[in-house]
Amino acid sequence: MHHDDPEFGYRFITDELTGAGWKASRNRVNRLCTLQQLWSVHARRRGSQRRPGPPVHDDLVGREFTAHAPNLLWFTDITEHSTREGKLYLCAVKDACSKRIVGYSIDDRMTSQLAVHALRNAITLRAPDATAIVHSDRGSQFRSHAYQRVLREAQLRGSMGRVGTCADNAAMESFFSLLQNNVLNRRRWTTRTELRLAIVSWIETTYHRRRRQDTLGRLTPVEFETLLQPAAHAA
Repeated sequence: MHHDDPEFGYRFITDELTGAGWKASRNRVNRLCTLQQLWSVHARRRGSQRRPGPPVHDDLVGREFTAHAPNLLWFTDITEHSTREGKLYLCAVKDACSKRIVGYSIDDRMTSQLAVHALRNAITLRAPDATAIVHSDRGSQFRSHAYQRVLREAQLRGSMGRVGTCADNAAMESFFSLLQNNVLNRRRWTTRTELRLAIVSWIETTYHRRRRQDTLGRLTPVEFETLLQPAAHAA
C-alpha cells in the first residue's frame, strides 16, 4: 500500500487494511511502519529535513507550452482549497493545444490516486497516441508507482520540471490562477460537496464554453477544437 501511495502514513494504511478485511490497530500498524521506516511523504520527523525526490523523467518540455495538435502534450498538477469541512484537492490535466481540461479528479485526500484518476479520465476520453507527453512537477503523487504504472500502460511519455520552479509548469499555474480568482476565492465554502459542484460547473460550462482566450484567437477551448476537426479529417 505504501509502495503505491507514498503519501499513506500509518493511519491511512490502517484504514486500507480494514477495508481489505485485515484486523490491526493503529498502534500495531504504526509500530510495524516505524520498524520498516515507512512514513508518509508529508510527515515531519524530528531531526530530519525532507528533500524533494529525484525526477522520474527528464524535462521534455523546456517551457514550450504549445502543441500543433490536441493530445500531443498534456500538463497536470494539483491544487487545494479549504472549506469548513476541511480541504478539497483538484488534480487537472490540460491540453497544450486547445487549453481544454481533458481530465480531472477531485477528492478530500491528496494521494497518488487523485493523480491516477485524473490521468485515467483523460486517457479514456481522449485516447492519445503513444507519442504524447504528460508533464508535471516532481510531487510525490506524480512520482508514485501507481501513477507511473498508468503512464506505462498507456505508453505515454512522462516529463518533469525542476524542483520549486513554477515556471516549468506555468501552463497549469495559469489555469489554477483563473480557478482561484473565479471560483475558490469568491466566497467562503461550507462543504466539500458545494465546492466540488462549483469547480465542475466552472470548468465544464464557463472555462470550456464561454471563456475566450487570446492564444486561441479569441475562441473558447471547445470552439477551437471544433474548428480543428475538419482540418484533421482533410489531412
